[in-house]
Amino acid sequence: MKLRVAVAVALVSILSLSSLIFAAEPVRITIATGAVGDELEKSREAAARYMETHPNVEITVLDTPDMVQDRLGLYLQFFETRSPEIDVYQIDVIWPGDLAEHFVDLYEYGAEEIAALHFSEIIENNTVDGRLVAIPWFTDAGLLYYRADLLEEYGLEPPKTWDELEAAALKIQEGEREKGNEDFWGYVWQGNAYEGLTCNALEWFASNGGGTVIDSDGVISIFNPNALEILEKAASWVGTISPPGVIGFAEEDARNMFQGGNAAFMRNWPYAYALGQSKDSVIAGKFDVSPLPAGASGAGAATLGGWQLAVSKYSPHPEIAADVALFMASYDEQKIRAIEASYNPTIMSLYSDQEVLEAVPFFGSLYDVFINAVARPSTISAPQYNEVSTLFFNAVHNVLTGKDKAANALEELELDLHDLTGLPIK
Repeated sequence: MKLRVAVAVALVSILSLSSLIFAAEPVRITIATGAVGDELEKSREAAARYMETHPNVEITVLDTPDMVQDRLGLYLQFFETRSPEIDVYQIDVIWPGDLAEHFVDLYEYGAEEIAALHFSEIIENNTVDGRLVAIPWFTDAGLLYYRADLLEEYGLEPPKTWDELEAAALKIQEGEREKGNEDFWGYVWQGNAYEGLTCNALEWFASNGGGTVIDSDGVISIFNPNALEILEKAASWVGTISPPGVIGFAEEDARNMFQGGNAAFMRNWPYAYALGQSKDSVIAGKFDVSPLPAGASGAGAATLGGWQLAVSKYSPHPEIAADVALFMASYDEQKIRAIEASYNPTIMSLYSDQEVLEAVPFFGSLYDVFINAVARPSTISAPQYNEVSTLFFNAVHNVLTGKDKAANALEELELDLHDLTGLPIK
């Protein structure tokens, strides 16, 4: 009799617990992500896959501004109020040092078991005071896109120097306009006053032996002859081989012009490849990618980019939020994103995955570009990198728009950087 009572009590307890579980309100997780190219769509697809196996979790994927500075400003508003509204943030590779205090340590939520799968440099970048504040999601490096069909038609090779790019862009531009396309331009890139211009200009300077704004040893070195030379060259592109409006272009503006068949060359990130090869693209099968051109240094330079997933310290459900973040950055999810949207994985073994290489061949041929990309001076200038970058891209933009001369802009920039950071001038 006592046994029956005990069994009955146990069954009641189990049933009661089960009813509580199934009656409980679903856990709601909100992710702040980007919308450049296919980012938003792919993030929502990944969230849907997670929810298929976690029916008690509801994930909302928010669209945030494309411009990096605008997105950072939005994030800071949430952090200042310790808002619980966002659980997972997509953060730029340049932000871990500045924003670390707002994120949990993912090592406490299982990341230690998978960290070694990712590029060690990115894990190191995302580690602050021994805490892994973000899991790598995808990496980036600047690339040169070119119309392979037009290069063949005009008897040209992919340019290896900026001088060769100028000559090829002008020749193709003149030829296409003679054929009736008055909207055709030789070269499009990101010239608006935002972080994208910092990336472009850093590539120009580094490729021409002009340094990296602030050297890795903490010395400001932006005002030098090689930097002046390449900045003046870039300014000369505006209105000649690049449209006057390029000074207002971000990534999608450049991609839309190139993918619309109205440009011979484009500087952009890897995400543009899959979109350019899509069924509705007029240039599908007609373009290819190569490293960016070289200047006086003799070697091209690609700015290191990429995005991570970080879990807010103010999330009411950090365990589940961390599980969502680690799922979205997992091997299988990165493979899907690589194949379907040409997002560069941060998991090393995916660069030898045959399905990935078949979908995006340049992941193999340009592997060295990605692992040797030039870092922005975000670590050496933390926590003031955003101000450093803003001073930099505004100075460059003033030269591109003709508001200032290159020599004056860079000399003043050097002094401004010294006043801001206290770092020495070379």
